[in-house]
Amino acid sequence: MKEAIDEIKKHLKKKDLIIGSKQVIKNLKLDKIKKVFLASNPPVEVEEDINYYAKLTNTPVIKLNIPNNELGAVCRKQYSIAALAILKEEKK
Repeated sequence: MKEAIDEIKKHLKKKDLIIGSKQVIKNLKLDKIKKVFLASNPPVEVEEDINYYAKLTNTPVIKLNIPNNELGAVCRKQYSIAALAILKEEKK
């Protein structure tokens, strides 16, 4: 769990983190995501959609044991965050 939060903080500095379930789902459909992080209490339909598209693209989904309001605080945002994702590195 601590490793996942450290990884999120590291990627926040790198600017390759996608914040928000709509953006995560959109990029999962395009197969641009390396890893997904879910809060412990995302909306049911969001969790189902993310798990569905992640399975199609073989993307790992890590369910954190912190609620969405704490996940927002970890990312230094003043709003709740249900889902985050790390982008795949662009091929040159």
